[in-house]
Amino acid sequence: MALADRELIARVLDTPLNNLLAEARSRRDQRNGPLGPQRMTYSPKVFIPLTRLCTDVCHYCTFATTPSRLHAPYLTPEEVLQIARDGAAAGCKEALFTLGDAPERRYAAAREWLAERGFERTIDYVRHCAELVLKETGLLPHVNAGVLTEDDYHMLRPVAASCGLMLESTSERLLEKGQSHHGSPDKVPAVRLASLEAAGCAKVPMTSGILIGIGETAEERIESLIALRDVHLAHGHLQEVIVQNFCPKPGTKMAEAPEATEQDFLRVVAAARIILPDEVSVQAPPNLNDERLVELIDAGIDDWGGISPVTVDHVNPEAPWPEIERLEAICAAAGRPLVERLTIYPRFVATDDRSWIDAKLHPAVLKLSDAEGLARDSRWSPGVSDHPPASPALPLGRRYDGPTAPALHRILDKAAGGNELSVDEIVALFATRGAQAQAVVEAADDLRKQAKGETVTYVVNRNINYTNICTHTCSFCAFSKTSSKAGFRDKPYDLDLSEIADRAREAVAKGATEVCLQGGIHPRYTGDTYASIVKAVKDACPDLHVHAFSPLEVTQGAQTLGVSVSDYLKRLKDAGLGSLPGTAAEILHDDIRQQICPDKLTTRQWLDVVRDAHLVGLPTTSTIMYGHLERTEHWAAHLLELRRLQSETGGFTEFVPLPLVHMEAPFYRKGQSRKGPTWREALMMHAVARIVLFRQIDSIQCSWVKLGVDGASAVLAAGANDLGGVLMNESISRAAGASHGQELTVKQLLDAASAAGRPLKQRTTLYKDVVSRESEVA
Repeated sequence: MALADRELIARVLDTPLNNLLAEARSRRDQRNGPLGPQRMTYSPKVFIPLTRLCTDVCHYCTFATTPSRLHAPYLTPEEVLQIARDGAAAGCKEALFTLGDAPERRYAAAREWLAERGFERTIDYVRHCAELVLKETGLLPHVNAGVLTEDDYHMLRPVAASCGLMLESTSERLLEKGQSHHGSPDKVPAVRLASLEAAGCAKVPMTSGILIGIGETAEERIESLIALRDVHLAHGHLQEVIVQNFCPKPGTKMAEAPEATEQDFLRVVAAARIILPDEVSVQAPPNLNDERLVELIDAGIDDWGGISPVTVDHVNPEAPWPEIERLEAICAAAGRPLVERLTIYPRFVATDDRSWIDAKLHPAVLKLSDAEGLARDSRWSPGVSDHPPASPALPLGRRYDGPTAPALHRILDKAAGGNELSVDEIVALFATRGAQAQAVVEAADDLRKQAKGETVTYVVNRNINYTNICTHTCSFCAFSKTSSKAGFRDKPYDLDLSEIADRAREAVAKGATEVCLQGGIHPRYTGDTYASIVKAVKDACPDLHVHAFSPLEVTQGAQTLGVSVSDYLKRLKDAGLGSLPGTAAEILHDDIRQQICPDKLTTRQWLDVVRDAHLVGLPTTSTIMYGHLERTEHWAAHLLELRRLQSETGGFTEFVPLPLVHMEAPFYRKGQSRKGPTWREALMMHAVARIVLFRQIDSIQCSWVKLGVDGASAVLAAGANDLGGVLMNESISRAAGASHGQELTVKQLLDAASAAGRPLKQRTTLYKDVVSRESEVA
């Protein structure tokens, strides 16, 4: 062992415990930077004890047994699936397969059972069952199958999001007669380390850990942590290291063995945080340490491991799981809100490096993950008919207690002064949970009051989507109907000018002050086509505001006529165009655009068209389409692009977050995207946008089409001030699978505002006053 490691061992063993704990806490709290999220994570799991047979005879274990004590050597596929289905119904995301090491090496009963079903080895049966669980329930398997080879790990990659193998100890002494690992060939340290190395070579995210109190010395505990550090530094694949305390169990050879003292245990926990690289989480089992959960947080851990609402801990059945509500309260009091994660950690999910997740497994991971790579926190998605898990009184779904970090308040104060935030600061706002997220929402609502007062506004408008034929192949779009993207609800159409004019007249007859015109990029449309559409509407309804044409359509029009965008915009304005919708923005980050709309405008091109519109006197809205492949840093970059352009031109009238409606989106149907934002993410998008854009873009609009009326009402308590339009004949979200209808009445909008305790007032497109007709609200 290197001299530096010897010195490290001496330091962590000789440093006074309180000092070591303080160092570990500091190391943990700074691991994501001063603005990084301070939270505790856990994985809601279901425990599947596939077999309790094992080739080893560890002297402390009650999980392993003999064939004579079991009704069958293994669970059947039907039994496995029933456990998994119960777990999925209870909200689990992980299926933990736990079993003994290769029992077929020791027991004929195991070999015979496997052979009768066409399997040679236990690990082959594990793979079969994991595949069934993944396919039938969507739970992500995590496999604890003991010592495996690199080929075994490669075999598991398509069906297991992660695997686990406890190192336990690097002490060779424990293999000697009378020691805890005597007679257990798979507990040879070199064998276990070789298996961990093999997992790294196969690029499998891994859990490992050490077991404290089984006869090892204090020095050997730290040596084991150093060995795990070195394995991770070679491959980068350790997600977490568990520091588990041995608990003596009746009926075992170590039933009378002493446990490690609390001081010794906490010292090793702190040493783990100090020794391991920052990206590796440190975990301690909460059910084995129910009386010292606060102390473990203070010792530097950041994760509680898997906790099951369905099954016991089959390895430690005498130790029940803590109630999540109680654990949540303990974490909140420590200023570290409890957050669900997947069995595969966020750094392997929310990354451009796809090598850690097998392509066959990737769709299942996306379905369960949010923009940070953590677990979705509810079953809600934009466009679904279910009510969101929130209300105006409780926009986050509940009240949260606990302290908030000074760094958060510094960010909020900076924004409240009208100052531009950095990407890191904005990402920090999006990452807040619990009491800190509540502080962000409340700050956004306060800034809304300063910017727009209490009044909620709306516009009476009609959408006219004049064609759904499009030459582009945006992977999220279910509206476009071409030969390359067959529609699921509608057939291709192209409205003629008389039909467009008739629909405009109908809109005016119903009290509309605005008509919103957008469509696909039809291959036969030219700049003259778009100009003729504006003329048809203005000829039919001279006083109707024409809000039309995304920057993409404007670009197409200019290119077909061989004129500059600026000159073409002037022509459209002269024809009667009043403003542009800021759609086709999607995510203003070219890395994401290249994946979801590679043949659309680049970020710079989109911004240039909008800038030109503002400079010729055409206001625009601004939008973001989120909840698919992008991450929070992309949201931050997008908001900053809008803020900077607004500070230059002042031409944006509003910001409209547009959450992905995933159901019919082509890339979702192919397993290539998330299920839209979670409710928390949708809420935080409106709140953080209000904070970032304060004193630049005053109006934040929410989309009732995507959020539902109840969702829109809840978002009014998180910085939004506008409900958009009644949207007669909205069809783009409907094509994507939204179930909230094509149109709302003014009475329904009034109800939404009233639920938030706010008055409702009609506006024009450009946020001027309109005298409402009493009959519309009645």
